[in-house]
Amino acid sequence: MNPSTMIGMIFGLVLLAAVLLFAAEDAYAYLNLPGLGIVIVGTLAATFISYPLREVLRVLGLLGIVFRNERLYTRDDMNELVNMATLWFRDDLRAVERALDRVRNPFLRTGVQLVIDGTPEQDILDLLRWRIARLRTREHAEAQMFRSMASFAPAFGMIGTLVGLINMLFVLDTGDMTVIGQHMGVALLTTFYGILLANLLFKPVAVKLERRTEERLIAMNMVLEGVALICQKRNPTFVRETLRSFMAEYQDEIREAPATAPKNPSTGARRS
Repeated sequence: MNPSTMIGMIFGLVLLAAVLLFAAEDAYAYLNLPGLGIVIVGTLAATFISYPLREVLRVLGLLGIVFRNERLYTRDDMNELVNMATLWFRDDLRAVERALDRVRNPFLRTGVQLVIDGTPEQDILDLLRWRIARLRTREHAEAQMFRSMASFAPAFGMIGTLVGLINMLFVLDTGDMTVIGQHMGVALLTTFYGILLANLLFKPVAVKLERRTEERLIAMNMVLEGVALICQKRNPTFVRETLRSFMAEYQDEIREAPATAPKNPSTGARRS
């Protein structure tokens, strides 16, 4: 499981447990099935109306991606690109083809195969950029679905609040506090459920998917740059250093971390 997702789930459960155990006299007071049903069913109904069926059915698969610790194999792709750049630089076409047969990344394989086939560099780059744009558009739409659900859930929470208040008005003249309390519970808890689902489930999933897309785009742009350098027959060392820049992580691109103050040669103490 993805460690950050696990930590977030633990914190969320601890928060709910603290609310139920320490902020409420009766933990069952926060359980209201009609109110929860209004929020969940209403959110799903609005989602099905807003999106095609095939996209909605991918929701479960996307949730699996959020919980799974997914590897991108970026370093493997870089090593394969450098290896094929070295072989191509030596004009060893057969060796490049054998190395290409072992490549598992279809995006990388397509780019290098086009280079081997003698496709013009600009045509190769146009095709690969189109595939990058298509992936960005598709995965942005998937994340946007969860952002839409995050806006639907509080709205249906408010609808449940209105339903509870309207029903409470009809029973006020009876003076039965039990019935009035039940309708008041629906009125308040549906808003609670809507806000909780929006901010503890739907929005975090959308952000996680957006971050995953950014990482995948960086990996694909690294492959794009590597294919372009192979097409230009650039020096393999230059290819390696260029591709490493896509994986390098710097704390600050403008300033280096402050160096440790040098010791005073005579006393051994550090200069102030």
